[in-house]
Amino acid sequence: MFQINEDWQSIFNSEFEQPYFKSLKIFIEESYSQTICFPPINQIFNAFNLCAFKALKVVILGQDPYHGLGQANGLAFSVNPEMPLPPSLNNIFKELAMDLKIPPPQNGDLSTWASQGVLLLNATLSVQEGKAGSHQNQGWEQFTDHVIRTISSHTSNVVFLLWGNSARKKRKLIDAQNHLVLESGHPSPLSANRGYWFGNGHFSKVNAYLKLKGRKLIDW
Repeated sequence: MFQINEDWQSIFNSEFEQPYFKSLKIFIEESYSQTICFPPINQIFNAFNLCAFKALKVVILGQDPYHGLGQANGLAFSVNPEMPLPPSLNNIFKELAMDLKIPPPQNGDLSTWASQGVLLLNATLSVQEGKAGSHQNQGWEQFTDHVIRTISSHTSNVVFLLWGNSARKKRKLIDAQNHLVLESGHPSPLSANRGYWFGNGHFSKVNAYLKLKGRKLIDW
């Protein structure tokens, strides 16, 4: 059911055998067979399949997949190319354009970011249609926390972008001596319109750090 990139598979094999993950797998199988869920079941691990572990440069943390028909594609904040931009993604693109003085991307599919080493990781990797948060507290958070800890302890010089209170709580999982951690408000209109998002300059700060470490920059 879960197909995952080989280099991630070797890292997480032992985690897949944990009792909590076996229970999670049963929950997902039942949920997808009985209700409409997103993303499509073969895209649940898209964040890993499009961003190889050995190529990892940036981690962007989200919460839930979008719960509307045709939106979620397994990447945090990303939607399929034909879909209108959700408000948070629209604000991400506005900040990107202001920060780097470039035109925003033409659509909301962030696969090109993932292919360059940006892990777009939601805390919960699935959701029932129309019910935000419906797959929380089933085991996904334990798994994705393990992902963050593993990246922190097994890599160096990765940039973690923590947007909003939920993401910022993950800071305790990250070795800030070995990585760069950037925090700001969430790009949702509620936060952004209060001045907690725009002007954070995260996209230019990512590339400045990568340049300092001799790594290839992200073409945002």
